Amino acid sequence: MSRSRPNLKLIDQPAAPATLESVYRTHAAYVAGVVFKLLGRDHEIDDVVQDVFLAASRGLEKVREPAAIKGWLATIAVRFSIRRLRQRRLRSFLGLDAVTENEIAATPSGQEQRVLLARVYAVLDGLPARDRVAWTLQHVEGESLERVARMCGCSLATVKRRIASAQRSIERVVS
Repeated sequence: MSRSRPNLKLIDQPAAPATLESVYRTHAAYVAGVVFKLLGRDHEIDDVVQDVFLAASRGLEKVREPAAIKGWLATIAVRFSIRRLRQRRLRSFLGLDAVTENEIAATPSGQEQRVLLARVYAVLDGLPARDRVAWTLQHVEGESLERVARMCGCSLATVKRRIASAQRSIERVVS
């Protein structure tokens, strides 16, 4: 005679909330990569990443879907990068911040590529922060237009205008 087992129904339990430490360990490199590409300078990355995770610590409990954390962090990184770019532009206008070629984040191997990259970064430094970020997210980070619009907090039409404006500026200098 076999004993019958009660028919237990498994109930979907909500996942344990993510801790800031686990989110940092999982996503810090990704956030630093996004910030690196948006700002183009090494020495500012750590400060912005720290600001991103400080902001994330205040809102982490509100994130319901763990899969959404990466995108949420990227959106915060975009917001802080735009602020940093605006601050940089103001410091530059006041003569307090000058970019030298060796500060540029990416360092290609060939001299021609280095010169071209320096020219592109010079153009990017002269663009409005929102145009620069939209262009960089699409052309450097490889994000879709829809995702760029979400990360920048604007409509698809607006992000297309920003990217086109940045592209025209770069083409004028690089061509």
